[in-house]
This record gives sequence, C-alpha cells and structure tokens, in this order.
Amino acid sequence: MNIIVVGSGGREHTICWKLSLSSLVDKIIVVPGNGGTAHENKCVNVNPKDCDYIKDGENPYVAIAKHENCRMAVIGPEDPLAEGLADEFWKADIPCVGPKKAGAQLEASKDLSKNFMKKYDVACAASETFVKKDSAIEYIKKHGAPIVIKADGLAAGKGVVVAATEEEAIAAVEDLMDAGRVGDAGKKLVIEDYLEGVEISVLAAVSVTSEYAVSGKATIVPFLPARDHKRLMDGAKGPNTGGMGAVCPLDDVTEATMEQFNKDILEPTLNGLIKEKFDYRGFIFFGVMLTSKGPKLLEYNVRLGDPETQAVLPLMDFDFAQMCAAILNGNLKDFKFAWKSGYQVAPVVVSGGYPGAYKKGCEISVNETLLKASTAKIFVAGAVAGNRQGNDNLLTSGGRVLACSAYGDSFKEAWERAYQGVSAVKFEDSFYRKDIGLPGAAESGKL
Repeated sequence: MNIIVVGSGGREHTICWKLSLSSLVDKIIVVPGNGGTAHENKCVNVNPKDCDYIKDGENPYVAIAKHENCRMAVIGPEDPLAEGLADEFWKADIPCVGPKKAGAQLEASKDLSKNFMKKYDVACAASETFVKKDSAIEYIKKHGAPIVIKADGLAAGKGVVVAATEEEAIAAVEDLMDAGRVGDAGKKLVIEDYLEGVEISVLAAVSVTSEYAVSGKATIVPFLPARDHKRLMDGAKGPNTGGMGAVCPLDDVTEATMEQFNKDILEPTLNGLIKEKFDYRGFIFFGVMLTSKGPKLLEYNVRLGDPETQAVLPLMDFDFAQMCAAILNGNLKDFKFAWKSGYQVAPVVVSGGYPGAYKKGCEISVNETLLKASTAKIFVAGAVAGNRQGNDNLLTSGGRVLACSAYGDSFKEAWERAYQGVSAVKFEDSFYRKDIGLPGAAESGKL
C-alpha cells in the first residue's frame, strides 16, 4: 500500500525509514519531507506548491493522499494534529495515525491538559492557571521558588521556564505575557510546582474510540523508556534546545518504576481518553519526572518525541506498518511487540549558534566509508537535498541538522558506534554534545 507521512523533521525521517522496511508498504509520500526522506528507500517528497491538481479550498494533504492512492496517513508534528488534520483524513476515508482534534488539545493547551490530569487522578505536579499577569505574579510571591512557568499554547518547545528564584519567575511571566515571546501561546499561563528528580520519556501507541471502549479493545501500549538531552552543552549545561540526543533503553528505570508509571499515569490516562470519548488512534508521549514519591507526569505530547523517536524506533523488532494498522483497526491489544535486547544511542549534530541565530545553506559532507563502518544510521532533521546527485548532497536548513543513531549489544558499543558515525559528518560550524547517555548527562529536576 501507499502511505502519506506529514512532516519534515528527524522524527518523520525515522518514521519513513521504519515504514519502508515493511513488506506491506509500496510507496511513502512525504509532505513536505526533507533531504533525508528525499534519499530514503520507497520515499518521495511532495511539496503542495508543486501540485497543480489541488483545487481551491481543498485540503492539500488530503488531495495529495487521494492523488497518490494512499491507504493510510501518519501525521508527525503536533501543529497539524491540533488543527484537525486527522479529522480531515478520516472524512476522506483515509485511515489516519494521529489523534483527532479534540484529543490533540492535550498538547495544544497546557491548561486543558492539567485539568484532564486532575480530573482523572493522573500523578502530576500541583498547578494553577492564570490569564492576568498581576494574579500570576502575586501567586509566585506567595508560593516562592523554584517554580515552573508554562505557556498554555503550542510554543515549539520555547514556552517552559524553570525558575530558580522568584525574580526569574516574575521575569518569565512578563516575558511570556507582555513581551509576547511565544505570541498568543503565552496569553494564558500554567504555573506549577517544581518537581525534583530525573526525567524520562515514555512513547506509546494508542488505540481508543468509543467503539473500542465498549468492546474492550481500547488500549495504550508503552514503548521502551528513553531519555532526551535538552541542554546544549555537556553535563546538562547551557540553554534548552529541542533535543541534543537520546538514548534507549534506560538502565536506571526499573521494572517496578514502569509498573508504578502504568498504575499512576498510563491507566488513568487511558480511563480519561475513554471517558472523554476521544477518537485517539496514534501515539502519545509521556514526559515523566522520576521523583522520590514515584513517577509524576510533566506533560503529554500527542505524537512521537524528537529525538527520542530516533533512538526508540530502531529497537523495534516488529513491523511498524503492521502496528499502525493495529492501532487503526482496534487490534493493538493483540499485537505482538518485540524489542531488540541491546541499546540505541542517537546524538544530534546542530548548526553553530543554535538555539540562537545560525547559518543555513552549509554543505554537508559524509564520509560514507566511515559511516558504513560505524553501522550508524543518519536521520535528517534540518537539511535539504542539493542539486547534485548522491546521498551526501545535503545543505543545512535548520538548527538541529541530523542525528546519528547506532545500535549495540551493550551501551558502550552503541555509544562508540554512534559517535563514530558523528565523526563521518562534516559541515561548517557543526556542534554536538559528546556525552549523550553518559552519567551526569541527564537533565534533572534539581537546581
């Protein structure tokens, strides 16, 4: 079958690569895709601007999917999900992996998300919501610091401030509400208690509809726990980024911890999705803090994480397309999940200056011999294909340029292979952390 994948980042490249390995998949239409998907097996990038068959007023993604005879859609990023793209695919009789608009608001609105957690007794930090700056500042002065300030709406990872002092917290409120650093997303703020511990990411497959709830088929199946490294520099220092690398699985996450996660976070979430009558067939990302009192949910994302996807999907020892079909047809509960026994390490290479201003259009060279020897797989995020032929003909187009993901029977082997892969990649002012997955590299909730 033909599948349409919506998105242009490293997550989408990884999804496309994993789908391409399935015998069920003939062709993958990537809209708009990137320089990695341009060269990936079975993949074809399509830019809606180049499609003269799209009629005025017609949803371009649906039009492309129909034109290419796609029998399944997979939506990567959160924005189109929050805007209701999954609903449009279903209206056109194209089964879609990705929650419909109502369920996608769990990420699009921090306020709605926190109310959902409280309503269904999901373990999380206590919080209050504010639409007036003065009330927010008054609350901070009474509560004290450390404290966490979150913009309500989607802010591309730039709407959360962990403030060590009251002064920092008040400055964050003024920055988000007055200065408009994240636009309308910051007009409403969620202010929550600071949690001490270490963060993990749990990605999961979700298959929930009212019909599946009645038949007992509604379920959430968690993947192996992973960890993202958001700080720019080694030792979890420097500014926050969209992610400097990921590792999976985690030796510091025990079976008992995952059992408590299931009991206190996953199961109440499933109950909430059912009670709210969401049509949620896709993925969910649990951002979790492991505290002394057990796992606490920091946030929901309504899609796969980035760069966690680049570390988790390569460990899947099953057909990803078949799993997507199971999500859509209500058979996820019976799907047989199997995982490779080793580790995956995926450091990210970024443009110099990121997460601030950075140069674009730098040519990327790849030593194919060294890359092959490393066994690492390059997943492209912020790079586009140039005019010359060849897999190494890429130009940088974003801050996070690519990830080098490698497998090993041991963490040490995976780590060494991943960084050997990184050494095969060169472009002007490239930068990467050298400690992904090592002790002391993980971000913690401790100031």
